[in-house]
Amino acid sequence: MANFNRIILVGNLTRDPQLKYLPSQMAVVEFGLAVNHKFRTKDGQDREEVLFIDCSCFGKGADVINRYCQKGKPLLVEGRLKYDTWEDKQGGGKRSKHSVVVDNFQLMGGRSDGGGGDPGAGGGYDEGGSAPPPSRPPARPVQQNRPAPAAPRQQPPQPAADPPFSDEQQFSDDDIPF
Repeated sequence: MANFNRIILVGNLTRDPQLKYLPSQMAVVEFGLAVNHKFRTKDGQDREEVLFIDCSCFGKGADVINRYCQKGKPLLVEGRLKYDTWEDKQGGGKRSKHSVVVDNFQLMGGRSDGGGGDPGAGGGYDEGGSAPPPSRPPARPVQQNRPAPAAPRQQPPQPAADPPFSDEQQFSDDDIPF
């Protein structure tokens, strides 16, 4: 049987991201995302349902989210759904929850929102997360575990081209190939 586990969400952060480091020194950031669902009941009333989703991101993406995101800012995330279970220390019962492990994300909002900065430009991320966002929007979502781009192929040297047309040359409609 085929399996597929992808989730894409757009919402607002419910709290400031919390950056931590694993024993292997890999960065991990945890944050909450609020996602709204608007609908109309059978009675014709407009209703809104809010989902609160715990998310985590690892590696370079964790540093970027910690630096550029804060409570209330919009964020698009793509990742996989994860199911955790544990024993409750106080009541002794089993507990569980779903969360999202973020693989890709896109900062949203304008410069005034603090989003839309290009986290890939520059590369020097401070751990404090206090630097202002860069001045241009991102070209694409930040992706984890992306292979390095291949080196561009070298073009063989081309023979010298004819000089550009001079003003003295005349062309008719028959000379145009289309």
